[in-house]
Amino acid sequence: MAQPAITYRDHIRASLWLGVPLIGSHLAQVAITLTDTIMLGRYDVSSLAAVTIAGSMFFTAFLVGAGFGQAVTPLVAEAVEAGDDTQVRRFTRMGLWLSTIYGVIVMIPFFWTEDILLAIGQTPEVASLGHDYLLIAIWGLIPALWVMTLKSYLAALEHTGIILWATVATAILNVFLNYVLIFGHFGAPELGVKGAAIASVIMQVLTVLILFGYGLQKLPQYALLKNVWKSDVVAMVRVYRLGWPIGTTSFLETGLFFGCTMMMGWIGTVELAAHGIALQSATLVFVIHVALSQTATVRAGRAFGRKDRLGLHRGAITVTGLSVAVVVLTAPFFLIVPDLLVSIFISPDETQKEAVRAVGVLLLAFAAAFQFMDAMQVIALGLLRGLQDTRIPMVMAAVSYWLIGLPVSYIVAFPLGYGPGGIWVGLVVGLLVAAILLMRRFFASQHI
Repeated sequence: MAQPAITYRDHIRASLWLGVPLIGSHLAQVAITLTDTIMLGRYDVSSLAAVTIAGSMFFTAFLVGAGFGQAVTPLVAEAVEAGDDTQVRRFTRMGLWLSTIYGVIVMIPFFWTEDILLAIGQTPEVASLGHDYLLIAIWGLIPALWVMTLKSYLAALEHTGIILWATVATAILNVFLNYVLIFGHFGAPELGVKGAAIASVIMQVLTVLILFGYGLQKLPQYALLKNVWKSDVVAMVRVYRLGWPIGTTSFLETGLFFGCTMMMGWIGTVELAAHGIALQSATLVFVIHVALSQTATVRAGRAFGRKDRLGLHRGAITVTGLSVAVVVLTAPFFLIVPDLLVSIFISPDETQKEAVRAVGVLLLAFAAAFQFMDAMQVIALGLLRGLQDTRIPMVMAAVSYWLIGLPVSYIVAFPLGYGPGGIWVGLVVGLLVAAILLMRRFFASQHI
């Protein structure tokens, strides 16, 4: 006998039940980076500029490897619908394996960060400080990738509360550690950017321990550490095939933002610092859409596993509507109170405060404009991942971000002479094209 169709009200309730803790955890995670940015901005503008570009490098490397962890979500969701506890464990274990292998390989080039930053046109001071930051922060890469895999595992099982509380706890601790290590309080040495990096590594390791501990205690039926050293070729291949396009897509998107950050560094340190402020402010809202995208992946993956086409369609409409509602509620703040947002990041005594403020207000206006496009493209990606459709979306991302977004940024900023605002025009255009292509692909899918 066919099961009754799930109503939109039920979809909203289920999406919020799963998504709200994820939203909270993502906001808390961003609070860690935001804390670094604010405290380093009050330390000095050069440190803020250095961590803006060095942090972009780290985040780009992280997101590529995080594709293997993110692939765990739809695979575990499908295995749960099939009642296969063994496959749940195997997919998660191979996600951890692939994350580790990737992390070890990618760490190596970061030991030459200063040479890399100089080669891409950054100032010697920014390159030196960025190098100091990444030499320490890179040791948190593998723990960060493990955290992503464990979060994906727990989200697929709809255990998102622990993700929220673990991230909130570490975010609070990060504020204290930054205060002590960046500025040298309570007898600690004044370490500046190095202190921020040490605090970040501690946070990643602590989060891994919390999530592993929860998984072993609350979900013993999956025996997460059973045969942890045993390879599973079939499961590894499935995680790899689904994960590398996810990671590459994330790289392509983050590469768009890193490319724009690099070009902003060509213009000047003040512009780079303002760019970092605008990006951090936009990211604070964007992670809500990322959380809703993860919710979309879980809900779509479950519906896909039980072959529920109507549920898949209604769930997609629901999560897209929730994302649009977030844009409507948040975008006006970037236009109404830009001065307040900029002032949070800059010390009142900073001699270049007014120069940073002027550029920052302009860029925040662009940030308000691209929120809708950014939200729609990430929701579409989440829905397509639930269908285990990742390769064609990767190609669409390549076209949107690199063949359209980056060239538009360069042309408008430099040959046409619009400077920082021109760089953000390219961001808006690239994200708009991606949103159109990806949404069209999902709603044209034979599964809908």
